[in-house]
Amino acid sequence: MAGGTGPRADGHPVTGLDEVVHQRVRLGILTIAHEARRVEFGYLRDQLQLTAGNLSKHLSVLEAAGMIGVEKGYEGRRGRTWITLTAAGDAALAAEIARLKLLISRIETTDTAPDR
Repeated sequence: MAGGTGPRADGHPVTGLDEVVHQRVRLGILTIAHEARRVEFGYLRDQLQLTAGNLSKHLSVLEAAGMIGVEKGYEGRRGRTWITLTAAGDAALAAEIARLKLLISRIETTDTAPDR
């Protein structure tokens, strides 16, 4: 996995969570980019309720990890920044979701005896 430690077959599912992807804001960015295929900076900022500076920092982390592409251009006379999910970002998001599903299934199938 890009940026993370990668899953271990013999470890708990939490050991496979990718630190780059798992962070709340970055998980939101990747999820929205996956849904939209191409998303504008302002839309992400509004949806995730972030400042422009905070969003920029998270985008830099994801771009450095090769998970997103950033395209700057113009729409009319206004400067715009668009974010797209790369193949690596799509794979990292899918792997993270799979690990989260494993964690959920462990909770749902575990006997919750009070003496633990």
